[in-house]
Amino acid sequence: MTLRTQSVVGIDQGTTATKAYRLSADGDFQKVCSVEHRQIYPEPGWVELDPRELLANIERCLDSAVGVAGAGMDNQGETVIAWDADSGEPVYNAIVWQDNRTRDVTDRLKSEGAEKVTLERAGLPLDPYFSASKLRWILDHVPGAAALAKRGKLRLGTSDAFFLDRLCGRYATDIVTASRTSLMNLETGEWDAELCRLFGVPMHLLSPIRPSVGEFGIARRVNIPIVAGIVDQQAALFGHGCRTAGQAKITFGTGAFALAVTGSKPVSAPDSGLLPTVAWRLGTQTIYAVDGGVYDAGSALDWARRLGLFSQFAEIEAFEAPSAIGRGLVFVPALSGLACPYWDRSAAGLWLGMGLDTSSGDLVQAVFEGVALRSAQAMAAIHARLPLESSVSIDGGLSRNPYFSQFLANALNRTVVIPATADLTGLGISQLAYLGMSLSGDASVPPVAAPERTIVPRAPLSDEVHERFADAVERARGWRTH
Repeated sequence: MTLRTQSVVGIDQGTTATKAYRLSADGDFQKVCSVEHRQIYPEPGWVELDPRELLANIERCLDSAVGVAGAGMDNQGETVIAWDADSGEPVYNAIVWQDNRTRDVTDRLKSEGAEKVTLERAGLPLDPYFSASKLRWILDHVPGAAALAKRGKLRLGTSDAFFLDRLCGRYATDIVTASRTSLMNLETGEWDAELCRLFGVPMHLLSPIRPSVGEFGIARRVNIPIVAGIVDQQAALFGHGCRTAGQAKITFGTGAFALAVTGSKPVSAPDSGLLPTVAWRLGTQTIYAVDGGVYDAGSALDWARRLGLFSQFAEIEAFEAPSAIGRGLVFVPALSGLACPYWDRSAAGLWLGMGLDTSSGDLVQAVFEGVALRSAQAMAAIHARLPLESSVSIDGGLSRNPYFSQFLANALNRTVVIPATADLTGLGISQLAYLGMSLSGDASVPPVAAPERTIVPRAPLSDEVHERFADAVERARGWRTH
């Protein structure tokens, strides 16, 4: 079998499901497996997953990829797992990126002036979103974790390190995932002693950092080499075809994540709420990106559905009434707080402008618009630091909704490009796996289909509308402190 007839598999290990995709040299791209997993909410603000269930689902996805030459695996980024180095057994559930249990720790560090250090070295603000405070929480609160650490038998890291250790016997993470921990120096690409000291995470417990493409070990169960590893959002950025500075994408999954390529140097933006991050490292070349996130996107719509505001997604593809915000109804999707550019976990979800005539459809319409307007805030923060191209590529479940996509184009006042496949994360990790199998030969990426739709702004939103939404966001802030 020649390289050009071989296929690879991309494993997308996400917040709600694990999926597998096959990519062949002719560009044929197919989903071959999808397995959902349980969400665990032990206390308000706590979000966990079962590491054993996640691992079993990855193995199931690998089993479905018969005859492939290699595999890549993306991960949730800031989600962490700790486990016994000898037995491989987790000592606690995976603590998910959405989890808010360490807010008191990050608030205390902020009050002590430590955010200056994290911004300078890691490029990240102090927030429970990132891995470092979660890792420390495990050491402080999980029975037996500290004792294992003292004996040098605790493995402590992001979820990818656990999966690679169990699948391949290789304890490792990639530079992109490491850049989301608040423990890696963004300039050097190595664990930072001062950051580890600040959070109380022993550096010797952390895994080695590798490039995004390269040898991660052999998945012993299926005898397939894993040759790419990266965070899901950066995988999506690659899948969108964003390669040069100013190209951007927004992925609408559980949250909404806007990323733009900045090039060979990180963009420092400590006062903007933006997150400089690694996009990927191929060989010795590191490419950087800037990240503007929204905590609640698809999760806000799922929440509205659980409330009974609608039953089927086909019901909410169009609305007869003018925009909700134009009629004075607004929703702030701060169900998990506010990320870029505010980084405010005290904010809460908020509807404003309801009356006796407000219908369930009006409320859902406002949810769509709130997610779009928050995404526009993140994109505006990026554009203020990095001139962006006039179009933005989007993916994820919400990108399939005609009303949302058109309102987003109006809110951004940019052309919105919707690729032929909604599975850009899976495509990106599959493309990176293909590069991983091509490093000694042809390093091209298989061609992909042309965009499915291009949506131009019909009625760009006025400054007054954006200001009205910003006012609503301010009203949502500080609520959880009462």
